Amino acid sequence: MFRTGNCTVVVGCQWGDEGKGKIVDVLSEAVQIVARYQGGANAGHTVHVGAKEFILHQIPSGILHPGTRCLLGNGVVLDIEQFFEEFDALVERDIDVGGRVGVSERAHLLMPYHRVLDRMSEDRAAEKIGTTGRGIGPAYEDKAGRRGIRVADLHDADRFRRLVDRGIERARARLEAMGESARVDELLEAMERSVALGERLRAIATDPAIEIMQAFADGRRVLLEGAQGTALDLDHGTYPFVTSSNTTAAGAAIGVGIGPTRITDVVGVVKAYTTRVGNGPLPTGFDEAMDERMRQLGGEFGATTGRPRRCGWFDAVLARYAARVNGLTALAVTKLDVLDTLPEIGIGLEYCKPGGECTREFPADTSMLANVEPNFEVMPGWQSDTTGCRKLEDLPSNARAYLDRIEELTATPVRWVSVGTRRDQIIEVA
Repeated sequence: MFRTGNCTVVVGCQWGDEGKGKIVDVLSEAVQIVARYQGGANAGHTVHVGAKEFILHQIPSGILHPGTRCLLGNGVVLDIEQFFEEFDALVERDIDVGGRVGVSERAHLLMPYHRVLDRMSEDRAAEKIGTTGRGIGPAYEDKAGRRGIRVADLHDADRFRRLVDRGIERARARLEAMGESARVDELLEAMERSVALGERLRAIATDPAIEIMQAFADGRRVLLEGAQGTALDLDHGTYPFVTSSNTTAAGAAIGVGIGPTRITDVVGVVKAYTTRVGNGPLPTGFDEAMDERMRQLGGEFGATTGRPRRCGWFDAVLARYAARVNGLTALAVTKLDVLDTLPEIGIGLEYCKPGGECTREFPADTSMLANVEPNFEVMPGWQSDTTGCRKLEDLPSNARAYLDRIEELTATPVRWVSVGTRRDQIIEVA
């Protein structure tokens, strides 16, 4: 399995929650380093190993393969407290993490005041984004505003404390201006817990770029994983209903500190249908009854927040756009088995303005997306259990035809098909 080059990016091609965690887990068996290149604890990768379920928010899912080195790049905003909770939980479940996790010295720290400010801003917003409240936006704001705190700052205790105190004072002023002074005591207590973990984090600080480049020199393989999905990219997604970082494959090189020419393959992950959590348009969304049915069939609840995801048919306009902006070399289609019982399956081919022109291009104008009427192609379902299939020829003919159509519409070869939650429920297409 996994006959690609020595540096592969795995990227989501919808609104996140595509099943990247499982694909990273499957591909990690053949790599020596897995590095996360952006995002924070607002993302969740769910991986099933036998009867065990692991939900990972910051540590790459490659940690579930013994010997794989797992790195968090400079593009990540690291929530120290949550990170070590996750780290220690893996130890408690007998996962050997010793010497296997490193965090970039250039990564910015997500502090407790970022979480408080995030929740406050979302609560007060006239037009809510639907954030997870994990502090991601405020942490990236501080990074862009050149007032952030980096892992490297831990090397100088006095400087680190000064930066922390300044951050607390800025947060305190904003909270008091908003009449939220009651949250200050809560904030100070959380800050002390995070600061106390600084020495522990400093002990695993590293330079991912140096490690990755040495891996290339040694002929080893590297996998770069992103969080969220293409339509949540800060520049290329459904702005403003996006995350605060570049989720697309181009962000991988920046987020770990290597040149873009080192990337050899980009694997795009798509669900066999479409979902999104949070606010913003979902052009191919179902009516209420079908939405609930698909949510139950697919277990569509957020790994991080538990929020129900909205569901819709496969969106070929978005998938084709994702193939272009990411430069995909292959597709991994997940959750094909969720469609097993359906008599008919839709594919959104183009977006049409009410009573007007249609387009097969993904628009920059998010308000347009909220009002489009997709033109659907309807394909026959297979109404047969696919969870036991391990080869392409094992799939029902209608399921193979559906995959062929996705491949045709995206102009990207389908290389992997997931037919269940377990690690072994995967088909590699020769």
